[in-house]
Amino acid sequence: MPTETLPTDEIQRQPAILKDYVAMARPDHWIKHIFIVPGIVLAYILHPSDLRVAFLPVLLGLIGACAIASANYVLNEWLDLRFDRHHPVKSKRPAVQKDVSRTLVVLEYVGLAAIGLALAAQVSGLFLVTSIVFLLSGLAYNVPGLRTKDRVYVDVITEAVNNPIRLTLGWAMIWPETLPPSSLLLAYWMGGAFLMAIKRFAEYRTLAASVGIETLGLYRRSFRFYTENRLLISAFLYSQLAAFFLAVFLIKYRIEYLLSLPLFAALFTAYLRVGLKKGSVAQAPETLFREKLLMTIGLLLVAALAFLTWFDLPQLEHLSVPHYLSAPVPPSL
Repeated sequence: MPTETLPTDEIQRQPAILKDYVAMARPDHWIKHIFIVPGIVLAYILHPSDLRVAFLPVLLGLIGACAIASANYVLNEWLDLRFDRHHPVKSKRPAVQKDVSRTLVVLEYVGLAAIGLALAAQVSGLFLVTSIVFLLSGLAYNVPGLRTKDRVYVDVITEAVNNPIRLTLGWAMIWPETLPPSSLLLAYWMGGAFLMAIKRFAEYRTLAASVGIETLGLYRRSFRFYTENRLLISAFLYSQLAAFFLAVFLIKYRIEYLLSLPLFAALFTAYLRVGLKKGSVAQAPETLFREKLLMTIGLLLVAALAFLTWFDLPQLEHLSVPHYLSAPVPPSL
């Protein structure tokens, strides 16, 4: 029979204090906004502008994005309270351990969302619309009724949508008159789905061994359907789609970047290697900086992209033009 990690709600808990409400906003998770940076860089490369003019929108945008992400985290922790108690790590969260005030949680959520949207309005119209979509994605993912996090495969796809949202936020800081290329958005989305599927895989392996399959299903309903094989197969599909859309983007917008594809492949492979480890840190992506090989490949990729940004290789242009090799003609008899 499944067992709960914590006692029932009838056990009196200590009232939450200020640091508990701050912890619910998870400022340590703001590192995930690293996915905003490629949007900023690519928008600048494809549409050079005065960086001095862009400084304020970037600063306000980053602060606003952090506020909206924290609003989503507060909502997540509050609505996941009864599920997280079945998780050996998440059961230590303030909403589970402490007596958290519903009123203060609502005020915290509304306050963070209002700050985020107010700052977004100062950046650009596209940034504001994307920020609203960011908030709506948090509602769809967490709120009972829709709660996509409980639906198999849909949970991964809808959590991964935060990746193209973050890309668009970065883009909107620099070039708000246009949207990022659809091929890039899809590559980012499927790349995020790969990351999330491997995260689910690592969670499944770790928690199935520590708390059992039944308790795992109480923590998250989608785990009642998932298996290790299903998660790995889905991750493989997402990686293939990400590679395809990435190649389309690179060929269309800067063919020199094609030379970086082996490093992209190595990065995906290194992340899979991390996910296969026992007790993998893939369960908490904000701690991935501890993986030296993954970080090394990531830095090499950044260096390669920087080099290929500033050095043109016109001899690669023929790769995007259809051509055929002449077939050998046998000598006449």
